[in-house]
Amino acid sequence: MASSSSLSLSNNLSTSSRTFIPNPSSTTVFHHLSPPHLLRLHSPPTGGPHFSTLRCSAAGSETGFFTKLGRLIKEKAKKDVEKIFSGGFTKTRDNLAVIDELLLYWNLSDTDRVLDEIEEALLVSDFGPKITLKIVESLRDDIYAGKLKSGTEIKDALKKSVLDILTTKGAKTELKLGFRKPAVIMIVGVNGGGKTTSLGKLAYRLKSEGASILLAAGDTFRAAASDQLEIWAERTGCEIVSAEKEKAKASAVLSQAVKKGKEQGFDIVLCDTSGRLHTNYSLMEELIACKKAIAKIVNGAPNEILLVLDGTTGLNMLPQAREFNEVVGITGFILTKLDGSARGGCVVSVVDELGIPVKFVGVGEGVKDLQPFEAEAFVNAIFS
Repeated sequence: MASSSSLSLSNNLSTSSRTFIPNPSSTTVFHHLSPPHLLRLHSPPTGGPHFSTLRCSAAGSETGFFTKLGRLIKEKAKKDVEKIFSGGFTKTRDNLAVIDELLLYWNLSDTDRVLDEIEEALLVSDFGPKITLKIVESLRDDIYAGKLKSGTEIKDALKKSVLDILTTKGAKTELKLGFRKPAVIMIVGVNGGGKTTSLGKLAYRLKSEGASILLAAGDTFRAAASDQLEIWAERTGCEIVSAEKEKAKASAVLSQAVKKGKEQGFDIVLCDTSGRLHTNYSLMEELIACKKAIAKIVNGAPNEILLVLDGTTGLNMLPQAREFNEVVGITGFILTKLDGSARGGCVVSVVDELGIPVKFVGVGEGVKDLQPFEAEAFVNAIFS
């Protein structure tokens, strides 16, 4: 075993460090770089960068910090609408562009034919049969009742139907970080869905808003997972807690990380977990152990359990989402790879099916390309 001190990720890295978790029978003193005691919150710009300093020690102050953090992220989502338009959902938008052509010269006698083709466009984009039928039949009823009298009105009604699903069944898109530090976020998902990458991008976004972040390398099954997360720790300037040996118990790693986060006053602990198929019940049960281990350290934690879903799989993500939700109780989704997917309708399907909100969407490869989900911006992007 290395010494009792942690190993830095690189010789010139001063803002990130790594802590090893020892065997239960051994004793290790953890060496760390103290996180900032002062949290910086961005104030509205008034002509240049400006920061206000807030000391968060009491529970009320912590609550205020997390509330402001959630609000800042939400405001950024509205400002980043252009990013969603330019980088995300391009292929889905191309699939749905036929709707504009169909409605351009629409007349009442063509209604059934036009609606059939709209139905096909929605199905190809993975809106799912139930939602598609509901939307199309609602449009049909309103057209024949004389409520919709032009192609523009039909398209507006179509967009409103989709937006209503997202805002009624998946309204709570902000991160819910609780009332005490550290807030704990578990990231779960199948292999290859972009789980660790999404965690790294989320760390970048949260830290850029002034939060101190501790990463927990709970993916102890995949050999390269810890190394991958260490790279993200270096890129984002975050500390990381890793297992001493491969295939250590994930629950032990996460428990030690949350304990460190609590003792050293970190704002948020981001917990990576091993990727697993939703049909592998023994691995799914490991998630329950991880969740219980975290709750023993911080009452009420984890505050969020975010399931990462690969947008290129379309409706095939639904069985995954159901199983993970039944096992650990998912609080929100991160949908990745939507910039390269023609199946953006799956966003609506998964929200409608499970009533769980989408909290972030991946719309590119860059560190800033994990965007807070904004329902209205999404609808406008795919139907523009």
